[in-house]
Amino acid sequence: MWNTTTAIAVAWAVTTAVWAVLAPRRFRHRLAGPLAAVAVLSVVTGFRQPHPVPEKTSLWTLIEIAALLVLLRGVVRWSPARAAVPAACLGVVACALWPVPVLETSSWLVRVGAAMFWMLPALGAVVVGGYPRWQAYRLEEAVRHARRRQQLDLARDLHDFVAHEVSAIVAQAQAARFVADTDPVQAPRALERIERAGLNALTLMDRTVQMLHDADGRAVAAGPGIDGLPAVVEQFGSAGTTTCHLDNEPSAAEALSARAQAAGYRVVVEGLTNVRRHAANATSVTVVVRPGAAGTVDVAVTNDLPPSSRRSRSRGTRGGHGLIGLRDHAVAAGGTLTAGPLTDDNGGAGWRLTATFPGEPPRGDE
Repeated sequence: MWNTTTAIAVAWAVTTAVWAVLAPRRFRHRLAGPLAAVAVLSVVTGFRQPHPVPEKTSLWTLIEIAALLVLLRGVVRWSPARAAVPAACLGVVACALWPVPVLETSSWLVRVGAAMFWMLPALGAVVVGGYPRWQAYRLEEAVRHARRRQQLDLARDLHDFVAHEVSAIVAQAQAARFVADTDPVQAPRALERIERAGLNALTLMDRTVQMLHDADGRAVAAGPGIDGLPAVVEQFGSAGTTTCHLDNEPSAAEALSARAQAAGYRVVVEGLTNVRRHAANATSVTVVVRPGAAGTVDVAVTNDLPPSSRRSRSRGTRGGHGLIGLRDHAVAAGGTLTAGPLTDDNGGAGWRLTATFPGEPPRGDE
């Protein structure tokens, strides 16, 4: 009777182990239940065997334990944690207890030693199944963090570029309000510029949202470079009473890598946006791209905030959260970022935002 029961338990364990190895991957997460059933059946049949245990029965029990180890490895590798933990514990206990009823001794010390010895293969199966699971988890975490960084970069795009367009809309709207009565001809032109800035903002937002939903893990495009600065400067100068001048040395721009050019473009956009927000009384702004010391290239935005504008001056010295993101972009491109107030001997005041990047010899596309 007991031999028949043992044979059924062994047959069930071997069949389940073979199914665990050959089954399609989509079914492997269901191994926790079969492992728990095999473990319980193994313990019950083991302790209900007659004594002395026949040698043939012990051999079949070893086969059952081998199948149990295969199941244990599969459960730890594939099953959900909520089901895998209790099933794996039952499997380890079954592997550890199988020699206890077989030993013909009354010494509990010997039985405990045998149980500890046979627990080692079970723990080995847990390690073999758990290590690739841990590696897969680490890979998923790395992908998740990479996508999170990508989302933060895109959020900075919204701040650096869309905020620039929105500030232009505000400046144009204020200018249109003042000239509507005195010079009605200028009002439609201001409305055209508002429309153009609004469309640019919508285009940037659409692109950002589309990239946020892009789940294939592609890198974010670098964005515009130094060659896009003339349009930015022209738009800024036409949006209000503050004049804007661009001093761009082509040799300096050509010495910048593509990543440094994208970071330099962001610096200028953020600098001009901050002028509108924090130094609205400035009369002129200068954007400079020129060679620096020791083969570097400086990209700077300078405004001449009048000293009488105390409120704007104090607001300008505070900066904004966008500078944190700009500093990250500058460092990522191998450069540095500095920002601070300016004073001269005549009592003038202003603010300068400067990014310094390492220069490179002219080369082909990178």
